[in-house]
Amino acid sequence: MSFNALHHLRDQAISPRELLSRCARFGVPVVALVSMSACATVRQDEVGVKRTLGRVSQRPSAPGGQFVFPGFTSVLRVPVRTVNREVRLDLPTKEGLNVAAEVSILYRIRPEMAPKILETAGLAYEEVLILPVFRSAAADASARFMAKDLHSGERASIEKAIQQLMMQTLDSRGFVVENILLKSIRLPAGLADAVEQKLEAEQRSEQMRFVLERERQEAQRKRIEAEGVRDAQMIINEGLTPAVISFQSIQAFRELAQSPNAKLIVTDGRSPFLISASDVSEATATLRRAAPTMQAIPQAQAAPTMQATPQAQPASRTQRANQRP
Repeated sequence: MSFNALHHLRDQAISPRELLSRCARFGVPVVALVSMSACATVRQDEVGVKRTLGRVSQRPSAPGGQFVFPGFTSVLRVPVRTVNREVRLDLPTKEGLNVAAEVSILYRIRPEMAPKILETAGLAYEEVLILPVFRSAAADASARFMAKDLHSGERASIEKAIQQLMMQTLDSRGFVVENILLKSIRLPAGLADAVEQKLEAEQRSEQMRFVLERERQEAQRKRIEAEGVRDAQMIINEGLTPAVISFQSIQAFRELAQSPNAKLIVTDGRSPFLISASDVSEATATLRRAAPTMQAIPQAQAAPTMQATPQAQPASRTQRANQRP
């Protein structure tokens, strides 16, 4: 019989007498059977605790093979790796509501505390210690927060509060609660709608606050700009002396002389007035429209004189004829 067959026979739930009878039928020596049953294997992620006649040893066994006396000594295997236990429960909130949640508990056992855990809680330590402590801590922590906080940034605070409450009880018992994860939160339908509406209103309020702050900053910018323009004008007014004005006029005439456009310059000898070519054209057209009217006025005044002159000439001729001898 191979060693794998021996291990298979050992792992089956059969009585020692039946095991001996089976081994005898296959021709396995009794000594070999006893030597195989006197070995126990502890895996790498476990710690072994020997139990002799019902008493638990205070020294945990390291991973590897352990020698035991069949019928007198056995090895209890305790996992020391990180264990993920998922729990579904209803969390109470500050408003008095119950919120359905799915939570993961990440915990592990200190290897040196494994014998004490077996003495006080046994192999069912998860149902005896971990879950009751978790349910109590979760209820105490969630009752401090509003239902909307479970969907906001306060979720991390709730997880941290649950972890701290659990460690207050489990730390001295040999457990390390690494983390609490709120994986799924399901609010009541009416409450979920109310929370969404409130969050939308808060976002609109924040947006309006941002717009007001931006407008306030824009008003401040315009005020500063106006003050700068005012100061610049005051500086310019203080520097506008007659000499500067004359210099600027000379510069303007110099640039005007270089321009191809026709310009009419009217000046009293002190202050120049510039008239563009379009203004000159409009003035010329106005004079042309007024020219016929100005010509008609002298003709109307001269018409009575011209009519009176022919009437006066015959009278004078008659007088001259009567005056002849």
